[in-house]
Amino acid sequence: MLAVGRLLPWWACLALATIAYFALHAYAIRPLPPPDPKQKAGLMQGAVLRGLATGGQYIVPIGLVVAAFVSFTGRRRRQDLLRSATGSSAAQAIARMTWQEFELLIGEGFRGQGYQVEERMRGGADGGVDVVLRKGGDTFLVQAKHWKAFKVGVEVVRGLYGVMAAEGAAGGFVVTSGRFTNEAAAFANGRNVWLVDGPRLEALLTQVRASRSTLVEPSMTAAVAPAPSPAAIASPSCPLCSRAMVLREARRGANAGKSFWGCSGFSAGCRGTRNA
Repeated sequence: MLAVGRLLPWWACLALATIAYFALHAYAIRPLPPPDPKQKAGLMQGAVLRGLATGGQYIVPIGLVVAAFVSFTGRRRRQDLLRSATGSSAAQAIARMTWQEFELLIGEGFRGQGYQVEERMRGGADGGVDVVLRKGGDTFLVQAKHWKAFKVGVEVVRGLYGVMAAEGAAGGFVVTSGRFTNEAAAFANGRNVWLVDGPRLEALLTQVRASRSTLVEPSMTAAVAPAPSPAAIASPSCPLCSRAMVLREARRGANAGKSFWGCSGFSAGCRGTRNA
């Protein structure tokens, strides 16, 4: 019940607790049929079910109420993490987080982008896939690396790519509070693996918090924007300088009209590009 309650809103757990109590209570107080010596097995089965319903009418709702509390406190904790990670000292707040809090923060960021999030929280600080995302029938795997002192290397990206192939995932994300090496960015280029470094993570979290704090007038109606594609969340890193890249369109030459990734440091002299 706690596992299910962690995935459901707290109010849904309370609603289920109410439904479970009345359903089980109605079964527990239902009169027994008159004894029939020819159907002893049916009588024994009915007695067992009656006993389970009698105890379950209290046990199940209590378990769901506890699950509602876990869901509520977990939600508050994620919101507090998101708030601290998008404040004036976001980088310092993220650096002070434990690896468990960092994974919860990542899950909350993707949840705000329209993904269904499953936090595995079982591998320790370096235990493989940390978060599973689902959207539109596709599954995406997330590897979290709470590293600030050094860059995430190609071994991590290559490892996630192998797990994606083994589990049949449509794509994957490697998210870090730090940076990626040029080798890691080169390996991810052209593959369904997207790299999210510290600055991109802060931008993603800021966008999620801003979207949640936007107020809409009651008389207005607004269409819900579809969840962005993985590429829209995590642009690639420049293969030359590791800066974030932006999507551009070629204006002349043989590739005129086609999109490509260009380094955000173009004005500073970097000419790094990647295929879109």
